[in-house]
Amino acid sequence: MSAIATESLLAGIDAAVEPNAPLGKRTYFSVGGCADFLASPRSEAALVDITRRCAEAGVPLRVLGEGANLLVDDEGVDGVVVCLDQPCFRERTFDRSADGVTLHAGAGLAMNRLIRESGQRALGGLEQMIGIPATLGGALRMNAGGRWGDIAQSTISLRLVGADAKVRTISASDAGFAYRHTSLPAGIITGAALSLRDEDPKELRERIKEISAIKAASQPLAANSAGCMFRNPADSTGRRLSAGALIDEAGLKGLCHGTAQVSPVHGNFITIETGGSTRHVAELSEQVAQRVHDRHGIRLDREVVFWRRGGSE
Repeated sequence: MSAIATESLLAGIDAAVEPNAPLGKRTYFSVGGCADFLASPRSEAALVDITRRCAEAGVPLRVLGEGANLLVDDEGVDGVVVCLDQPCFRERTFDRSADGVTLHAGAGLAMNRLIRESGQRALGGLEQMIGIPATLGGALRMNAGGRWGDIAQSTISLRLVGADAKVRTISASDAGFAYRHTSLPAGIITGAALSLRDEDPKELRERIKEISAIKAASQPLAANSAGCMFRNPADSTGRRLSAGALIDEAGLKGLCHGTAQVSPVHGNFITIETGGSTRHVAELSEQVAQRVHDRHGIRLDREVVFWRRGGSE
């Protein structure tokens, strides 16, 4: 579908629409091309309209969250990219009942903000997500997490606008949460209910401080990087192995390819020079996966999603 036809497709919808919108500045890699159209719906109803119209017209529809865990091709992406950055997708309430505290939050909220506001109320339950750059929606979609746990352990339910433009509420037990995976239907998460618990304020602050310090010391947080490039693979017994350790043992820390480099700090991070090429990141990740396979006989699967024209992972 032509750009003019796509623009007409979005006409009359309550959304901010930007044609030929640069995406690189919205990602942690800080590189990449433009989206044909970037749409910021001002209500869930507007998101439903966008979803329905794109489905009926066969126009690709993607959702952009915090911009972590994402590499956008130098040539950009076709179709419509939705960003849930309007106030309606960033609301949150802390509701107390006899069963505890439930956080109702919009999918466009950054996890670090939710962690901070929960901590200020001496509420635990999200500290396992410290240092993981994501919006709530993105964290839920891939069940983001780390050594201290994942978002699944705090989730009660989530709300999703499906690819069929139907709105549904899905309980955590029906979401199919697994390691960096869910079995959620195609669509866009708009919010969730999360379970929190009262904590001793001092103990919670100390735990948050400890986790933050470990992250800062072991990850290249100041570099242009999307986070861990690969999922931790499982061995024949199902035990998870450290992808970073496998990369390190293969002697790949510091390996460069064009404007991309395997971080000398953490082997599972690929960094890129400012103004670099996404192609270099993609090619370097393939080199790393192949050399780890040659050394260990283990296949690494990418955790970072690549967006390209004509299709994405």
